[in-house]
Amino acid sequence: MNVSASIKPLNSPTPPSQPMMLDALPDPAIAGQGCPPRTRLQIDLILLAIEALELGGSEAILTFAEELELKEIIKDRVNLWRMRSSNPMRRAHIRRPLSIMEAKALVVIACYIARRLTVVIRQMIMIYQQMNEKQLPLEQNLRLSNYLERFKAHFKSRMNARRSGLLALGTDEKLDELAINLLAQLLFCTGTAGMQRFWISLFDGEVE
Repeated sequence: MNVSASIKPLNSPTPPSQPMMLDALPDPAIAGQGCPPRTRLQIDLILLAIEALELGGSEAILTFAEELELKEIIKDRVNLWRMRSSNPMRRAHIRRPLSIMEAKALVVIACYIARRLTVVIRQMIMIYQQMNEKQLPLEQNLRLSNYLERFKAHFKSRMNARRSGLLALGTDEKLDELAINLLAQLLFCTGTAGMQRFWISLFDGEVE
């Protein structure tokens, strides 16, 4: 009797398996293995909003990476910085792809942090709406003002305002508007199937 066996070379790399946590997010039908530039920008901005919401936001991202067993993807602070610097609008832009698996990990973590901050986010949106209706300066509310100032400081220090995609955000008023819109996105992430819907929205117009 002839028996044939397929023997795998000892040195052949094993493709990394996707953590089960990420299976809830569908793989987008896009060309190539990396995320489009708009997707990378949007993920970086939502993380920027989280950092502006609470001090130590970047540490929270790393903590959640460990708690959610995503440490193999987001290994440390340098690794996280490299992923976020794949955003082409950053001053310190790195020409590296952001893989679908990396993007999923960042989105999952952002959504879990948003859930933890649901009450705070909802309160800030309500405060903004009330002040906007009464035409009061946003600076009159300390919590909202602190968030907006931190967001603008983070944005201006990390983003390249000369990039064509950011020219429309050249004023503090436009950055305030962006910061409020990101709060709404974070609240959206906390809803029913919010994580999945947010993930799909990142590829609107990119899917083949």
